[in-house]
Amino acid sequence: MKLHQRLLIAATGLLMASTVYAATIDVEGVKVEDSATVAGVKLTLNGAGVRYKGPFKVYVAELYTPKKVKSLEELVATPGPKRMTLVMTREIEAGPFGRLLTRGMEDNNPKAEMSKLVPGLMKMSELFSANKNFVPGDVIVMDWIPGTGLVVTVKGKVQTEPFKEPEFFKALMGIWLGPQPAYWKLKDNLLGDMS
Repeated sequence: MKLHQRLLIAATGLLMASTVYAATIDVEGVKVEDSATVAGVKLTLNGAGVRYKGPFKVYVAELYTPKKVKSLEELVATPGPKRMTLVMTREIEAGPFGRLLTRGMEDNNPKAEMSKLVPGLMKMSELFSANKNFVPGDVIVMDWIPGTGLVVTVKGKVQTEPFKEPEFFKALMGIWLGPQPAYWKLKDNLLGDMS
């Protein structure tokens, strides 16, 4: 084999290795992909970060969108599918976790709006009743699919019927991206500030 052929093979190997490396980032030990496909549409990572509760890491959240967004309003207004993924980093009971999510929705929505969300909240509580606890590595995927609604997958299994109401999707995303987010640093991370 000639020298220029060896160099070409070596350069190709380096290029392929760098491409594979660029496809994931490490967020506190969780490998985060730079893209995801939802309903046949390739989405790009808008941002990712860690949700802390006190000194403890609870989960890594990842937001995938058709184009970069900088606010909850932009996320909701952007046409096409979207994905929020939570990868658990510690063991937590599903019931208390579900109640924290509900409180996060209450913190970011007026009381009049919350009354419209009750059917979705009831369905979400069933979801957390069916999953007793989460352990490190368990994944919750929330896919917004136009025409279908919000499809929630927990531990690889689709849960309940889709949540059809765009208002419920907005309220749920408000937990992380609303005016009173669960964790400010995570909001910044999800909206593209990965520092």
